[in-house]
Amino acid sequence: MILHGNQRGGARDLAVHLAKPENERVDVHELRGFIADDLQGAFQESYAISRATKCKQHLFSLSINPPSSAELAPEDFIDAADQVEKRLGLEGQPRAIVFHEKRGTDGELRRHAHAVWCRIDAETMTAKQLSFSHEKLREVSRELHIQHDLQMPPGLIHSHDRNPRNFTLEQWQQCKRAEKDPRAVKEAFQDSWATSDSTTAFAHALEEHGYFLAKGRRGHIAVDYQGEAYAVSRYVGVKAKDVRARLGDAKDLPSVEEAHTKAAQQVTDRLKELEAEQRRELEQKRQQALVERERLKAEQAKEAERLRRQQDERQRLEEEARQARIRHGLFGLWDRLTGRRQQTETQNRQEAEQAQERDRKQADEQARIRTAEAQRQREQAKTARAPHIEAVRELRTDIRQLSPHFSANADERSKAYIEEQRANANMPRRSRSRDGPSFDR
Repeated sequence: MILHGNQRGGARDLAVHLAKPENERVDVHELRGFIADDLQGAFQESYAISRATKCKQHLFSLSINPPSSAELAPEDFIDAADQVEKRLGLEGQPRAIVFHEKRGTDGELRRHAHAVWCRIDAETMTAKQLSFSHEKLREVSRELHIQHDLQMPPGLIHSHDRNPRNFTLEQWQQCKRAEKDPRAVKEAFQDSWATSDSTTAFAHALEEHGYFLAKGRRGHIAVDYQGEAYAVSRYVGVKAKDVRARLGDAKDLPSVEEAHTKAAQQVTDRLKELEAEQRRELEQKRQQALVERERLKAEQAKEAERLRRQQDERQRLEEEARQARIRHGLFGLWDRLTGRRQQTETQNRQEAEQAQERDRKQADEQARIRTAEAQRQREQAKTARAPHIEAVRELRTDIRQLSPHFSANADERSKAYIEEQRANANMPRRSRSRDGPSFDR
């Protein structure tokens, strides 16, 4: 969620603003700690209390705006307000929360919220000190994006995280897919300018954002790993003479090509680290697959042995039952004379064949299940390795393209190919003869 907050006075104007009819729906969700039951009365109470102090900005107003693609419940907005309240030290202070529903430029109805606190502590009759409120709101906003699994805007990413020497594989892939936000670039330049007072300090600050100071045709520029150049005066927002006054003459700085090579090398080094990480994870996946395969193999062997023993025991019992049908002695002689012995032996033989067929089908079914389990395990292992294999392939391609000599070599190969094609086009061609080959040449 994007959080914007500021200290302010103007209780009447703020109440009117929050109740504006331009919103499709206005819902005063909470009035906590006020005697009045409407916004105008509540904010006038805060103003009346502030008259006993020297505080002019007796209110703290916060807007809570989720991304357009997010579906958040009212409880999520309340939780965001609670986190801001705790971070800013406004716990227990009178608070109002208003929900607005308004149609965007695309015609879709979207919800956002406003939270307003009274800064005056009624017990001490002093205003709550809100030091570094913007930084604290920024941190809460980052935490809320992570908590609700929302896409974090580039401006909320810490400068340490934006450093090309510290990006993750996901950040690198996202960086390649997305267009660079001009506002984020300008913020990086302005932050670097504000925190430095010399050429060296400014150069180091820019490097933390992935830019390298260089000399351009018209003065100081910065170059990124893609070779794109940025005019320092334009992105910092100061005049070129002010840049020269602080940074001096640009003639001693590296050229654009040198800065590009250095920036590309920095990113390349990080990509190689990511490639090594992906290879380690890939090897770990392979080892896990081997362990899992051996485990499955052992379990299947136990199941096969268990089935074999069950079938052997059942065959023994069934064979004993069949042999018990054959009578001996005088009864056996009588069975032979009457043909009953032959019928019994035929029945026993048929049942034995049926038992063998049954056992064979059981063994075949177990083998089929065993094969399917092994195949499923191989597919799972392959699926687990696929992202790492693709990541390694992609990183190798990126490293090769970022190589300082890649572009030059590519240009040379292209020129050589064109020259070869031109040379082949200028070679005389032998005419074809309808009368067969000629031996006069």
